[in-house]
Amino acid sequence: GGVIRDVLGTGLGARPIASSDVFCFAPPDLADEDLPQGCLHPLTVMKGVVSGVRDYGNPMGIPTVNGSVHFDENFVGNPLVYVGNVGILPTARGLKKANPGDVIVALGGRTGRDGIHGATFSSLELNTDSESLSGGAVQIGDPITERKAMDAVMACADEDLFSTITDCGAGGFSSAVGEMAEGLGAIVNLETAPLKYAGLSPWEIWISEAQERMVLAVPPAKLDRVLAVCEAEACEAFVLGEFTDNNRLVVKHHDAVHCDMDLKFLHDGLPSRVLEASYEAPALSEPQLPAERDHKRALLDVMADFGVCSKEWIIRQYDHEVQAASAGKPLCGLHEDGPADAAVLAPKLGSMRGVVLSNGLNPRYSKIDPASMAECALDEAMRNSVAAGGDPDYTVILDNYCWGNTRDPQCLGELVRATEALCDLAMKYRTPFVSGKDSLHNEFNTGEKTIRIPGCILVSAMSVIPDVRRTMTSDLKRAGSLLVLVGKTADELGGSVYYKTKGELGKNAPRVEKDTAHDTLLGVARAIGSGCVLAAHDLSEGGVAAAATEMSIGGRLGANIKLDAMQVDGELDATKRMFSESQSRFLLEIPPDRLADLEANLHKVPFAVIGDVREDDQIHFTDSAAMIAAISIAEAEHAWKHPLDLDGTLTEEATR
Repeated sequence: GGVIRDVLGTGLGARPIASSDVFCFAPPDLADEDLPQGCLHPLTVMKGVVSGVRDYGNPMGIPTVNGSVHFDENFVGNPLVYVGNVGILPTARGLKKANPGDVIVALGGRTGRDGIHGATFSSLELNTDSESLSGGAVQIGDPITERKAMDAVMACADEDLFSTITDCGAGGFSSAVGEMAEGLGAIVNLETAPLKYAGLSPWEIWISEAQERMVLAVPPAKLDRVLAVCEAEACEAFVLGEFTDNNRLVVKHHDAVHCDMDLKFLHDGLPSRVLEASYEAPALSEPQLPAERDHKRALLDVMADFGVCSKEWIIRQYDHEVQAASAGKPLCGLHEDGPADAAVLAPKLGSMRGVVLSNGLNPRYSKIDPASMAECALDEAMRNSVAAGGDPDYTVILDNYCWGNTRDPQCLGELVRATEALCDLAMKYRTPFVSGKDSLHNEFNTGEKTIRIPGCILVSAMSVIPDVRRTMTSDLKRAGSLLVLVGKTADELGGSVYYKTKGELGKNAPRVEKDTAHDTLLGVARAIGSGCVLAAHDLSEGGVAAAATEMSIGGRLGANIKLDAMQVDGELDATKRMFSESQSRFLLEIPPDRLADLEANLHKVPFAVIGDVREDDQIHFTDSAAMIAAISIAEAEHAWKHPLDLDGTLTEEATR
């Protein structure tokens, strides 16, 4: 609800066209004895979060088109729910500014005690008593009320009825009016605010974070029309006060003045906090594992990992077709159950021009090196976009930080290191940050120990595709096609899913080769644009083995993968070639007669033909002509779909 309101409050009201969601949970099979007191079980949390997003987004009529799910034991006390929304608006409505004399109009939901101190609560360390003590800080959402508010805002925006708009998020009226009044002044009459129930004190009305509320600055001559539009849309609206020119914020309740504050002090009076940051790399080593004897079992274990496995059980609960703009679906392939790299939308009727939406996140790398985590998040978001047909030179990004206690110098040092790495790579890619957010102090105190989440930076990317009919998907298309691996593979198993299945972490986390990564993105984008690519998939968790298997599942076609044909840095055995998670790599399906076209588009970017597409249902991995692993698509599909198939329907289909 909040992120949709953010889009409604952008410019003079943007129209929400799509949502995304990225979740971070503790493993859903966590043993009961490992669950800290005061925590809900991760499976309960996951089901609740999924249903909450479903039951808010679907009634709003806004498609949920993109996302991912990640798992780590340290999310047990602080699960993360990143939700994003995309809006569209005419550029002429991009600027907004309140004027002295404008009427303060609030519309949407009523004000209640739910959400009081919500912003404060979200920035505190949690503990075993938080569930019972802080329940009132959680707002109660109502999507139908927000739908009415959205329709009213859009109708008012179309008639140019207000000067500026913002949403009531953290801090409620206090933040919304306080921000809008900067450089002006305001008089607020709290008694006019409709309440959910009687008995709220003035300070509670002022700071309540109850949902579904927007605040507008309306020229007096347009007030009656605004109220009439809201009535027509069954959206409650009322006059909260007016903007002045005396640079003071005055808050009244039945003529009693409860606040009379200088706005300059409100905005600039808080001194900047000085924090200390230091960074010391963790003492880690590469695990001394015995040589892998069963690569088939290893691959099935990787495909069944909660982070890699199919999220179809979640995706099917969300409506991604409403508004009829979905061109690149969250699932693709012959049976529409293969993984898509990004979502593609054609949001404007009559135009084939499209929006590409993708994201990147891997919290596990952060345990080794926050710089690796940050770089890989950006590179993955860019790769996912390009794999769907996005233009890397026409892409904007945003960053969402979730971190631990930044008053701890080491914790803050990790954040600084991650930020510097992210900024350096963004400068290489020439990708502007247009938005972002942070959530700090994500820690849970059990009394005996403090559980801190791994530092996370979610990077979302948005690009433009000239014609959505050229949207690329990851599923294999044609037997006899060549499989081409773009990019080099290195000894980078640190933080990998393969190590995770062995109970290890490692130290060789992937790093992005800044001098060649951008050329790789551009080269693959050119190749896709030229029409010489049948399917494209980025390589991330699980490496080339997982990527090839997912492409086979999507297209229901087998594949031959020759591991010794890969371009590598250093001496790598078959296991590292299969499961290394080196960045800036794509697996492409190319018609044999278009290989020269691919090479011309890639220019000097390294690539290698590592196999071909089979007619049958077998996926074979060989090394120097020796069979390393052979699995059927049915076996791979069952392993991939089973872990998060919570109602059993997906694996039944896979078995058939």
